[in-house]
Amino acid sequence: MSAGLRMLDHAAQAWSGAISLFQRPRLSILIFHRVLAAPDPLFPAEVDALRFDNMMATVAKAFNVLPLAQAVRLLQQSRLPPRALAITFDDGYADNEEIALPILQRHGLPATFFVSTGFLDGGRMWNDTVIECIRRTSRAVIDVDALGVAGLRTLTCVERQAAIATLIPRIKYLDLARRESILDALHRSCGNPALPNSLMMRSEQVRSLHAAGMEIGAHTVKHPILAAVSDGVAWDELKEGRDALETLTQAPVVTLAYPNGHPDTDYNQRHVAMARKLGFQQAVTTAVGVAGLGDDLLQLPRFTPWDASLYKWTIRLLLSRRNARFKVAASAPALSAPIQI
Repeated sequence: MSAGLRMLDHAAQAWSGAISLFQRPRLSILIFHRVLAAPDPLFPAEVDALRFDNMMATVAKAFNVLPLAQAVRLLQQSRLPPRALAITFDDGYADNEEIALPILQRHGLPATFFVSTGFLDGGRMWNDTVIECIRRTSRAVIDVDALGVAGLRTLTCVERQAAIATLIPRIKYLDLARRESILDALHRSCGNPALPNSLMMRSEQVRSLHAAGMEIGAHTVKHPILAAVSDGVAWDELKEGRDALETLTQAPVVTLAYPNGHPDTDYNQRHVAMARKLGFQQAVTTAVGVAGLGDDLLQLPRFTPWDASLYKWTIRLLLSRRNARFKVAASAPALSAPIQI
């Protein structure tokens, strides 16, 4: 470990110790999606292996890292240790098992992996179809008439970032059939480039994570915005995703992450009631905050700073624990921030 990282570790422990003296126990829940082998120029804010390793080295020293389900039980029982933290990953990317898992194991850290089962074994998340179409197109300008979008420039990296930022919000809230139709049209507009089919985990990688002692959580089948589909479709997505994971792991799956996860926009109380009826014991959202005693266990907030500087990232994470709900100052340009889907 470098001298700079050792100094940061000492500072983080001092900060976290001081903060814990003045607040009730709270649970920080980190949210990640991918851990790339190397930085991606198209998304420079996305976490890569070196950055993730440094984050986890600091987290391991400054926090009491617990499996999410255990941490929630201790929170409910008012027995949560100081500086409690849980680590979560959404969607089920293959790099979670290939890159993140060895780093977590090296630092002795548990994590929870929320897997959308419909993309296992060669599938692809809808947002990755958008990203890879734009990344791989040889065309300088594209039109997506079905979305009413014309003249998207895709020649430079900045133009591709802007095109992706334009398309994803317009597609996100479409129903599943409409979404697939738009993606097909986008692919044609981009010249039908070859798209990767190895971004998401294979079934054996889910089993590998489970065998390594990591928690596997449900994240629906096809990752729809629950509020944008019928109650029947939402129920099936929640139940079938969980059931598929239980079949894969031969273990109960009692933890859920709502797709996209913004309360009242992406899911609502009907879906919370479904989760409760299906027997989920805890569920996480993307509402910004730190979980505290008395929170709805089926609507737990999460927060991971975006700062590129490890020092700023750590300090922001520590300061977030002062209040259960807080506002986050922008720390990364919109086009480079990780895309939440």
